[in-house]
Amino acid sequence: MPTALDRAAACEERGIHPEALETARRAAPDEARVARASSLLKAVSDPTRLRILAALAATELCVCDLAALTGTSESAVSHQLRLLREERLVAFRKEGRMAYYRLMDHHVTELIRSALEHAQEPG
Repeated sequence: MPTALDRAAACEERGIHPEALETARRAAPDEARVARASSLLKAVSDPTRLRILAALAATELCVCDLAALTGTSESAVSHQLRLLREERLVAFRKEGRMAYYRLMDHHVTELIRSALEHAQEPG
């Protein structure tokens, strides 16, 4: 049963706006790109992974530091970092036996900062 909000958001008249539709079609990403972006956003949607990414937006950290920050085990953090590496959201460098993680690039930094800023805005 449609709610008042559903009815308010629906078109009052059924008609197609060919110019707008064509503009949207030209701008639409291909299916592979949509699938990749969807997978990336799913990875970011987990609260623990988002906390890790937010921390890495501020500075490079090792697994031990990330575990202390998130209140989870090093094993759990390592698992989350593996998922984030698979999605190309984080990278790492080795220094002796230590691995230091950072965000992959400025796109990831902007994604995390934008999401957190948007979440802070009043409803």
